[in-house]
Amino acid sequence: MHGKLLVLASLYLVQGLPYGLQSGLLPVLLRARGLSLTHVGLAKVLYAPWLFKLVWAPLVDARGSPRAWLTLSTAALGLLCGLLAALPPAEAGQSGLPLTVAGLLLLLNLAAAVQDVALDTLAMQLLEPAELGPGNTVQVVAYKLGAVLAGGGLLTLLPTLSWPLLFLLLAATYWLAAALAWAAPALQQLPAPQPSEPRRHTLHLQQHLLAVPGTLWMAGFVLSYKLGEQGTSSLFPLLLLDCGVSTPELGLWNGVGAVVCSIVGSSLGGALLARHRQPLPLLRSLLRFRLGGLACQTVLVFHLDAPGARVGPGTVLRGAALLSLCLQHFLGGLVTTTTFTLMMRCSQLAPSALQATHYSLLATLELLGKLLVGALAGALADSLGLRFCFFLFLALSATPMLCLGLAPSTLA
Repeated sequence: MHGKLLVLASLYLVQGLPYGLQSGLLPVLLRARGLSLTHVGLAKVLYAPWLFKLVWAPLVDARGSPRAWLTLSTAALGLLCGLLAALPPAEAGQSGLPLTVAGLLLLLNLAAAVQDVALDTLAMQLLEPAELGPGNTVQVVAYKLGAVLAGGGLLTLLPTLSWPLLFLLLAATYWLAAALAWAAPALQQLPAPQPSEPRRHTLHLQQHLLAVPGTLWMAGFVLSYKLGEQGTSSLFPLLLLDCGVSTPELGLWNGVGAVVCSIVGSSLGGALLARHRQPLPLLRSLLRFRLGGLACQTVLVFHLDAPGARVGPGTVLRGAALLSLCLQHFLGGLVTTTTFTLMMRCSQLAPSALQATHYSLLATLELLGKLLVGALAGALADSLGLRFCFFLFLALSATPMLCLGLAPSTLA
């Protein structure tokens, strides 16, 4: 099992790089350049290719091998990073990203989304039912580690490393990962792909996916479980930036420290799953803790949103704000690992020829739930105020707790 997990960890770490780049680096840079919360939030439109994974997931299921798809998509990511390294950074005084940079980032997300489908397919083929807990811990932890390296790590190093050098390093990382995906012995031992069945009509495909036991409930849960958490995690760091926290320090705390806490939470979630192997009861407890943490953060927002509020060095308010940031990421990591284990358990109930497409459906809905609030959080804050938004996010965080009472027995 250790050989499998090591390969998966390496590949999931590389998969987290684009997310960290655009969730940890770009929002802080754009806000530091004076963009409104609305425009910073709308930059998440670059994640759009992730919402269309169901378009190519059937191709990964039916055409070629997942290992070939994984190798090609990872090599394409390296090529796109090489092109980004050749482009000059945004000119001084420019209000947003240059169109060429935005276009390449959009293609970067497209290649990363194809890579995601192929890698998840390989994970489901590699992992036995008893290995799902450790396997999903590796998935979430390695992905977040990649995100923190490309997000907070790059934000911290940006004053000393040039834009071209950063993207050349990313390109080299992707090409090494493509070689690993093609040559790793654990992936070469996978069974050969079966002859593809006739391509199903879209309507029939949807009917087959929804017929998998527990799918409808799982879809509703993953669509809603991150709504409140994602809204607060999108706005709270930017509020700290407005209150006087410097960009490098915010990169250190939000991009590195908080994500390290998230990784610790994900690792603890995997350990608990390996011991109890019952994700539903664990989720009930974790969601209650998360709701309590969000309530405390909402109280802090009332102090930080006051006119002239500043979080000076050594103040109690600054310490409480940074502690709240780390605590929410820790609890979010626990919740995410447990939920992803439940998602993979549900997808393994599907026929083998549909498992990649089924998991892509759930993963797309999970991302859609995060993007809906993440993209609109800035506009809501600009129009309705931060205090109202955080009350709304608190209410949204209670919704998945109600959903757990309706969970089907097939996922228990």
